[in-house]
Amino acid sequence: MCRSIVRLREGADVAPPEDIEAAARQFVRKVSGFTKPAAHNQAVFEAAVSEITRAVERLMSGLEVRGAR
Repeated sequence: MCRSIVRLREGADVAPPEDIEAAARQFVRKVSGFTKPAAHNQAVFEAAVSEITRAVERLMSGLEVRGAR
């Protein structure tokens, strides 16, 4: 799993929001075992993607990157 994880920060540059959401979606797919959830699981799947996206955005905005351009 680690080989396919996308880096979302290079120096001081953070990936755009759509890349962060795509990475969150990839993570939820991997841990849930569902590439595309059934209709009865769609809401919880999307809620997980949203929560992870927000957590990563908080992480990126809170990081202090010293010595970066």
